[in-house]
Amino acid sequence: MLEKLFKLKEHNTDVRTEVMAGLTTFMTMAYILAINPNVLGAAGMDSTAVLLATCIASFIGTACMALLANLPFALSAGMGLNAYLSYTVVLGMGYTWQTALLAVFAEGVIFIILSLTKVREAIFDCIPMSLKKAVSVGIGLFIAFIGLQNSNLCVSSATLVSLINFRENFHTTGICALLSFIGLLLMIILYIRKVPGSILIGIFATWILGIICQLTGIYHIDPEAECYSLIPSFEMTDFSKLGETFGQCFNVDLKNLGIMNFVMVVFSFLFVDLFDTMGTLIGVSSKADMLDENGKLEGIKPALLSDAIATSAGAVLGTSTVSTFVESAAGVGAGGRTGLTALTTSVLFLASMFLAPIFIAIPAFATAPALILVGFLMFSSIPQIKFTEDSFTQAIPAYLCILSMPLFYSISEGISIGVISYVVINLACGNAKKINPLMYVLAVLFVLKYIFL
Repeated sequence: MLEKLFKLKEHNTDVRTEVMAGLTTFMTMAYILAINPNVLGAAGMDSTAVLLATCIASFIGTACMALLANLPFALSAGMGLNAYLSYTVVLGMGYTWQTALLAVFAEGVIFIILSLTKVREAIFDCIPMSLKKAVSVGIGLFIAFIGLQNSNLCVSSATLVSLINFRENFHTTGICALLSFIGLLLMIILYIRKVPGSILIGIFATWILGIICQLTGIYHIDPEAECYSLIPSFEMTDFSKLGETFGQCFNVDLKNLGIMNFVMVVFSFLFVDLFDTMGTLIGVSSKADMLDENGKLEGIKPALLSDAIATSAGAVLGTSTVSTFVESAAGVGAGGRTGLTALTTSVLFLASMFLAPIFIAIPAFATAPALILVGFLMFSSIPQIKFTEDSFTQAIPAYLCILSMPLFYSISEGISIGVISYVVINLACGNAKKINPLMYVLAVLFVLKYIFL
């Protein structure tokens, strides 16, 4: 049955290899179960509800990827997109998290429609390889920057940002930053030594060090400094908490919101999700060496459909946009070649719901090193961008794309600036033949976005 469903022999693999690859993928991306409640919690959402929603949405999306596309990729709440929901839409633009989830649901439905056509596939294929690599690198830097902030290593100052003064408030933010840095070094060493689940081990090790510091009086509990008790409550998962977010995306008063305001929010998510999820899928595919010589991915259409279905389901459940994770490359590196790898990962996500009290107790300073290391994994695609003089028309737009994401605190801004600069630079330098006609359309749309949104 598994052979018929996943064509194992055709892909030169077997059940044991696929299952182990699925376990590897889960171990390398399970950190999202600790991080997502922290990120969306900043928007006022209940941590337990977010974790349960993340587990179920990850199960749905990854199972769809397995059964519809037969690809070894796993999906969960996308890093960058969860930050966009909390820090940009809710905290920055002032919308409620319910409104943000409704916007995610709406754009998810739109993407389901687009995925059934060739629109998203055409957009994926029209973007030049240099920009595809740049998107992966830029997302990596953006995620790493969030990690530095969550670790308390990076703080605001007269120069906008600077390194924390460890001696000031040492027993609260100072010790958190120090523990985060120690955890980062530990995680890096484990990763270099190819220890399975190095990211997850690093998170738990950093957390345990924090608990030891609390018990010995080095770490002080101070709610005003957002330093809470690090000792988890060992109790059964409260599954009823899911009701605090389930279906709340439909609990929005559109009359008071204003239809035009809502449309603007939807289009904001539409732009971010379209290029963010495709960027992540590009990053995963390129890291796993699954793109052909023309930069195309076989099975892209059902893969994008799986992403769209999971996004809509996740919004109803109570989590941010679901997308393909770059850590899926770890499973591919372990030999995973078919959807059986993804199916294994999806089952593990579902089982994780029973460990909710443990995951939601993990502090932000313990998960921050994971963001920084994942940023490195995505940044490692930069050597594939040619920076020679005869490639400047390709490299400079890629550079601007990378630079814009962390500095403007927005993935979509980086992509839009990359697309606009690519079209303008190549057109002005006489390389019009190198520009896909659809790139002109994207450039105009991005310019219009800046004018009207």
